Amino acid sequence: MKIITYFLLVTLVFTISCKQKAESKPETDTTSEAPVVKVKGTEVTYASDSTNLKGYIAYDENIKGKRPGVLIVHEWWGHNDYVRERADMLAELGYTAIAIDMYGDGKQADHPDDAGKFAMSVMNNLPEATARFNAAINVLQQHESVDKEKLAAIGYCFGGSVALTMANNGADLDAVAAFHSGVALPVMPNKDLKARVLVCNGADDPFVSAESITAFKTAMDSIGAKYEYIAYPGVTHSYTSKEADTNGEKFKLPLAYNADADQKSWESLQQLFEDVF
Repeated sequence: MKIITYFLLVTLVFTISCKQKAESKPETDTTSEAPVVKVKGTEVTYASDSTNLKGYIAYDENIKGKRPGVLIVHEWWGHNDYVRERADMLAELGYTAIAIDMYGDGKQADHPDDAGKFAMSVMNNLPEATARFNAAINVLQQHESVDKEKLAAIGYCFGGSVALTMANNGADLDAVAAFHSGVALPVMPNKDLKARVLVCNGADDPFVSAESITAFKTAMDSIGAKYEYIAYPGVTHSYTSKEADTNGEKFKLPLAYNADADQKSWESLQQLFEDVF
């Protein structure tokens, strides 16, 4: 009887003790959980001295405080949904991005012949191209979420060449990245270059000659620039765009999407920004 009484007493004490521990356990702290990403995209209008321009700004509304700003320059097709998607992707990473307009009035091309004409009209008029680029910088810097001292520019195809050219022309940028971009530029790398540079091209891109790559690297090395040139084996032009296969077939051009190169180049961009910012 004593043994049974003792056993019941021990059991009761153990039960009460466990209950007290359970009741005293602190509630789960939910305040440390990462906030939900809430990207806000807004169309903006701005202008250079001679051209009306249409852009798109994207940022995460749930991030407090200022953050780096990134300009995105479109392909030779013009300011389309693709460049806006990239702006949204950068906003998801915590940056404020503006998809800019280098043609004016948001003009787009439906055919490579028109795209080529639009692109050449920009590249052959460097003062106006610079004015349009700088107008976009001003819009980005004025945005409430942007740290004016932390800026970068990226571009695709024609847009990559624009971003590189603006950096070589002395634009005050911390970083520049170009994807499936030509590197025979109106302004080649020189002492005015301030940005750290990333170029991600397909090794089999027929629009980027071996001679132009050599000249670009030689110029970068001559000024001691910080840069990385990545060439993906077996990858051709426009590898980041999922429309590339359709456009390539439609217009008989060597364009092809490559998911692996697309992902790797995006990861390289993120690493660049982590290093610079």
